[in-house]
Amino acid sequence: MMWQNAEKRTGVAAAVIIREGRVLLVRRRVSEGSLSWQFPAGKVEQGETREDAAVRETQEETGLTVAAVKLLGERVHPTTGRLMSYVACEVVSGTTHIAAPEELAELAWMTRGEISKYVPYGLFAPVQEYLDGALPS
Repeated sequence: MMWQNAEKRTGVAAAVIIREGRVLLVRRRVSEGSLSWQFPAGKVEQGETREDAAVRETQEETGLTVAAVKLLGERVHPTTGRLMSYVACEVVSGTTHIAAPEELAELAWMTRGEISKYVPYGLFAPVQEYLDGALPS
């Protein structure tokens, strides 16, 4: 399996969460290069699936309990060089708030039209396709 070789480089799982026609983005206190606004995300820990990591990181960062729906895709991120896994998630319960103030500066539920203002470099194609299908234009 390809994934086992890639485990040597710590993978990062990102949660793509949609609720009421909007997607959740967070702004980190420390930006990575040009990256400022992004999906809730974090490192996949030893013995953890990408889906579990996306769910855990969302809980830790935003206080939301989510369930992984499906893996949208993976890539080596062009800016950070990290192996990224993008996981579509749905909200189970909770109220969004900055649960990790040392990590996050702010968070926002954005409409499809707002995303490009906050993420000017564009989204990974499979994520964009998922959002195009799931969010009203």
